[in-house]
Amino acid sequence: MGVPLSVQRQLTTLRKLEESTGSNFPGSDHHPTDRKNWISGLNPEKIHLNQIVWPGTHNSATNQIGFFITRPFGECQSRSIYEQLVLGTRLLDVRVNENRNVCHGPLVTYGVDVVINNVKKFISETESEIIILEVRTEFGHSDPPEFENYLKQQLGEYLIHQDDKVFDKTVAEILPKRIICIWKPRNSDPPKLGSPIWSSGYLKDNWINTNFPETKFEGNMKNLSQQPPVSSRKYFYRVENTLTPQGLQGVDIVTNWFHWCKRLFIAQCFLKNIADRLQVFSTDFIDEDFVDACVGLTWARIEGKA
Repeated sequence: MGVPLSVQRQLTTLRKLEESTGSNFPGSDHHPTDRKNWISGLNPEKIHLNQIVWPGTHNSATNQIGFFITRPFGECQSRSIYEQLVLGTRLLDVRVNENRNVCHGPLVTYGVDVVINNVKKFISETESEIIILEVRTEFGHSDPPEFENYLKQQLGEYLIHQDDKVFDKTVAEILPKRIICIWKPRNSDPPKLGSPIWSSGYLKDNWINTNFPETKFEGNMKNLSQQPPVSSRKYFYRVENTLTPQGLQGVDIVTNWFHWCKRLFIAQCFLKNIADRLQVFSTDFIDEDFVDACVGLTWARIEGKA
């Protein structure tokens, strides 16, 4: 399936923008020597939580979603949760149904315990890497019973408790706790203030439901510009570098249209003086360059270059 003419026009506009302004930004040449331990490599004593630009994955646990003929329409990541974390991902977006299975819309895959075990494996192999684990009940499904208690039981020793003061702390001050777990039920009571589990208000975003690249790009820019700087807010704000498939478009197809825009987006944030608002940057089919862009901006912030 070819690229629709309407999409081609928007891609041309973005390419011309890149040609005229470039896609370099402070930290764009920085590459971590060890993506598995990139937070550790930036010095846990020095890096504050609100300085981190978190590389995130959209629909993180969909690498085995559905069946062969439906997978292109539901699979947003080709790597396992553990492989994503080793690559450098630090925010996971996991959707569950009433049976504690991971799902994307009507498509279902393995149980959420697979996600938890992958996270624990990664935690056991690293010392200073902080993970944001977002778990939500997928649209059209019911909350799994007693799920908040399940998360506490499974992750208790690693959980960073809900606390506004965490945002201003260094990673070293937060350790040995390692996981900010955000639970977003549809009908159940949300986690209480001070709980080991964080409530939905601590991770905000503005989903733009489109397969048009320039529309998504400009919408993301506008929504980000309306956020306060990371230094003054007590929640995480996510920008999704993703497009929504329409009709028979597979996720991989629309990802290829837009994936390259991540460095242009960061560069434009600097030109518009809103780079200090960028915090969580997520994508489908995350790769090394996406991680490096986020780590580079984080490094620049720590070094006072951004």
